[in-house]
Amino acid sequence: MTLAVDLPLVGETVARTALVYLTVLVALRISGKRHVAQLSIVDFVLVLLVSNAVQSAMVGSDTSVVGGLAAALTLIALNVLLTRLIARSPRLGAILSGEPTLLVRDGKVLDASLAREGIRREELEAAIREHGFDDERQVRHAILETDGSLSVVGRGEPSPERRLPPLSKHRRPGRRGGTPAA
Repeated sequence: MTLAVDLPLVGETVARTALVYLTVLVALRISGKRHVAQLSIVDFVLVLLVSNAVQSAMVGSDTSVVGGLAAALTLIALNVLLTRLIARSPRLGAILSGEPTLLVRDGKVLDASLAREGIRREELEAAIREHGFDDERQVRHAILETDGSLSVVGRGEPSPERRLPPLSKHRRPGRRGGTPAA
């Protein structure tokens, strides 16, 4: 079996893939941090459809194994390169990943920050409850991190009965491996 490689076609696939990768990266960066950590059903559908839509733009008419491998290796190489550049350059990290956003300051919700980040007040309130606080009045700071997660610093201790244990350690009473039912 002979494996003929059309180098100009592979080069075109690499260039197309790099262009699509960078374009989608910029588009996701512009869309906001919220989409990074918490995929809603709408976000999930978006990811599926974008990946399907850009596939042919990356490989063009080259549906060969070599073309697919060239696209995959280009995506991996670009990801490794950008990850290393971000680690070395705080400025580039800020450009590509953004800056943390303060959503609650001293018990007051910053509605302009919520609007800018595309977060509904109900989502913020749910996240505050997940951290063990009854409402925003108990929160000193709530910060949307660059990875899309929410950090909550309370004014006091969270309610122990409200704070959820880590999911991996959470077992339902009376179940195998869990704590016995009282």
